[in-house]
Amino acid sequence: MTEDYFLEVDYYQGFKHNQMVGGDVFLSHKIKEENRIISVLSDGLGSGIKASVLATLTSTMASTFVSNYIGVKETAEIIMRTLPVCRQRKISYSTFSIVDIDSEGNTRIIEYDNPGFILIRNGMPVKIEKSPVKIDRKQYRDTILKYASFKAQKGDRIILCSDGVSQSGMGTPSYPLGWGEKEVEKYVLNIISENSGISARDLAKRIVNKAMQNDSYKCKDDTTCGVIFYRKPRRLLVVTGPPIDKERDSVLANMVESFEGNKIICGGTTANIVSRELKRSVTVNIRDLHPDIPPTSDMKGIDLVTEGIITLGKVAELLENSLVTDTKISTGADKIVNMMLNNDIIHFVVGTKINEVHQDPNMPVELEIRRNVVKKIMKLLEDKHLKETKLQFI
Repeated sequence: MTEDYFLEVDYYQGFKHNQMVGGDVFLSHKIKEENRIISVLSDGLGSGIKASVLATLTSTMASTFVSNYIGVKETAEIIMRTLPVCRQRKISYSTFSIVDIDSEGNTRIIEYDNPGFILIRNGMPVKIEKSPVKIDRKQYRDTILKYASFKAQKGDRIILCSDGVSQSGMGTPSYPLGWGEKEVEKYVLNIISENSGISARDLAKRIVNKAMQNDSYKCKDDTTCGVIFYRKPRRLLVVTGPPIDKERDSVLANMVESFEGNKIICGGTTANIVSRELKRSVTVNIRDLHPDIPPTSDMKGIDLVTEGIITLGKVAELLENSLVTDTKISTGADKIVNMMLNNDIIHFVVGTKINEVHQDPNMPVELEIRRNVVKKIMKLLEDKHLKETKLQFI
C-alpha cells in the first residue's frame, strides 16, 4: 500500500463440532509489485474433507484468476461454470466472497450465497449498492451474484463471514432464527466503539468466539470471519546481533532510541550494547522461565527484550507451522509473534559481527546463522501474513 495506508488482513475460524478439518477457507494473496490484495472466503457445502477440498479449490481459483488480471465478475462466472452442482439441492458445492483492493483503495467485491460483507466507516455501517450479476448455468436455474465497488477510506473495515457466524445460535431461546446479519453488525459496532484500534486479527477472533458462544461452544457449522482493515501502518523494530564494529554501537543505540513504534531487542549481547549506550539497566524476568526458551528481560523504553538465536528460531517455527491463532502469550517467542502479527511494517536491523558462542560445534545443528533465520521470518511474514518487511545490516 502507500506509505500512509496499509491493509491489515487476517481471519479466525472454528470447525464444526467433532470435525478435525474445516470446510471454510479464507485465502489472501498480496501482489507486492502492484500493491494489491486479493482475499477470498469460500464455504464448501457440508463439512469435513469434502467441503474443505471444494472450498480450497474455489478460493485458489479465485485468487489465481484475479491475480492475473481477470476481473472479479469474470472470475466468478468461470468459477460458477466450473463448480459441480449438488444433484439433490441443485446448488453449487461452494459459496464465495471475493475482494480485490488496489493501492488507491479501489475495492471490488463479488458475493455468491455468503452473508453480505459489512463495511464500517467512522464507527458506523455503510451500505454499498450491489448490482446483480446473472450467470446462465444451462440445465440448472440461473444464478444471481452480487457485485459492489467503492473506494476504501482510511479507517475502513470490511468484514466477511461464513454462514456459520450468521446462523449461529439457531434454535436457541436467544436466537431462534440464528444470530443474523443485523445482530452480527451490531456486535461489530459495539466492539469498535470500545476499541477503535482493534486489529483485524483480534476483531475476527471476537466475532467467531461470540458465534461459538451462541452454540454453547459446539459449532453446528464451520465458522469463519475475515477482516480487512485499511489504516495507518503500525511499525515494529526488531534488532538482533551486535554491529560489525564496536564504533557502530552508538549508531545502533540511536536507531533504537529514535524509532517510532514498538521495539524488540533479540540477543543478550545486543541488549547489553543498547543498555550501555543509553545508560539503561536490563533486568531478567526470573519468573518467565521455560524449559526450551530463555527468559525475557525488561529495559525502559523497549517493549520486549529476549534471547537471540534460539528464540528467533522458535519464532520462525511458530510462523511456519501456523501455530499463531491460539498462541498463548507465555514465552519470548510467543510474545514476538504476537507483536509481529499486531504490526504491519516490521523493520529488521541485523548486526553482522560473528558471535563466537554460536560457533561452538556442540551447539544444536538447527541453530542457523542469525541472518538466515531473520530472512526466513521475513518471508513467512510477507507470504503468510501479508506484512511488509524491511532489512538493514549494521
